[in-house]
Amino acid sequence: MRPIVAALFVLVFVGVTSSEATEPLPSASPAEVGFDEAMLKEIKTLVATGLAEKKMPGCVIGLGRQGKIVWKQAYGSRQLEPAVEPMTVDTIFDLASLTKPIATATSIMWLMEHGQLKLDDPVAKHLPGFEVNGKGAITIQDLLTHQSGLIADNPIGDYRQGNEVAYQRINELSPINPLRTKFVYSDVNFITLGRCVEQISGESLQAFTQTHFFGPLGMTETGYLPAVELRPRIAPTQEREGHWMRGEVHDPRAYQLGGIAGHAGLFSTVDDLAIYAQMLLDDGTFRGKTILQPETVKLMTAAYRVPGGGIRGLGWDKRTGYSINRGDAFTDAAFGHGGFTGTVIWIDPELDLFFIFLSNRVHPNGKGLVNPLAGKIATVISQSLQTEPQP
Repeated sequence: MRPIVAALFVLVFVGVTSSEATEPLPSASPAEVGFDEAMLKEIKTLVATGLAEKKMPGCVIGLGRQGKIVWKQAYGSRQLEPAVEPMTVDTIFDLASLTKPIATATSIMWLMEHGQLKLDDPVAKHLPGFEVNGKGAITIQDLLTHQSGLIADNPIGDYRQGNEVAYQRINELSPINPLRTKFVYSDVNFITLGRCVEQISGESLQAFTQTHFFGPLGMTETGYLPAVELRPRIAPTQEREGHWMRGEVHDPRAYQLGGIAGHAGLFSTVDDLAIYAQMLLDDGTFRGKTILQPETVKLMTAAYRVPGGGIRGLGWDKRTGYSINRGDAFTDAAFGHGGFTGTVIWIDPELDLFFIFLSNRVHPNGKGLVNPLAGKIATVISQSLQTEPQP
């Protein structure tokens, strides 16, 4: 591990773990909130098949409805190499691209709500120098909906000389497509949005998210750069530089950026993500603590058509080629996202439910595959729903 990352592990996340944790959502049986329990048993069968086919070493699945957790179970192993460890429900996962909506887009919406930016602001208004090479008309919303025209990922070599050089390399990029003519899912978009948050707020993305979201919600095991003492519960991913990545971000660009980035780097648990999901289902408020106003949540999760016929939210997926982990029967109001390491979250306001699938499918050799499995489970969940939500 690079020295700067090691230092941040000690300095940043230790303070988070000392915060007062929020009690997890109350539990209920699936039947109490309208699920056919017999049909939900198919989840176990699907997961068993995934484990047998080595799609992932293990996973944790959370399902909530009407403010209650109705399914929270761990399956398989948290670690296979160098020794086998069983998966547990309190395992902490590298969320990969779930960072995009949960940390970065939420931060952007908070700043918008507080009058510190507008969605139609040119990015260069907040990041002077970004406008060169034909990027002057790109807006914050273009980045959020992946229609900026920018490349998906610029070369990893652009990140190896430190953050300032990396950001300068992004400033020097030229669009690969005309603005708003093609949907290209792009890490560059969200690295840039993370920079916007930091430039506008004067805080690191890590500090901003802890101050305004994760801290107030009591999500004490969510954040960047988890503390060393949490490592025994962190699901490892792959090997890098002669050691297993365990609490160290898997994404190579986020790693080169010191572990804190707008596109990847966040770690969390199923209980913490359930709190975040419930906050959105409750129109931005959770147990009396308002994170976003209802109008902001509505704006963030609305349907925005993108070139090619897909539908995105602001930072969220809704219906695109990336929605294989969505399942077939969630409503049009549903929004979610997936992460490269094997993480998935979908939230459906019309059905008043959320579905969380957490795995480290890249462990140990990078060959796992969980998006089709998560989609099948999501379909089972929605098809198992027998009654309309309670008012």
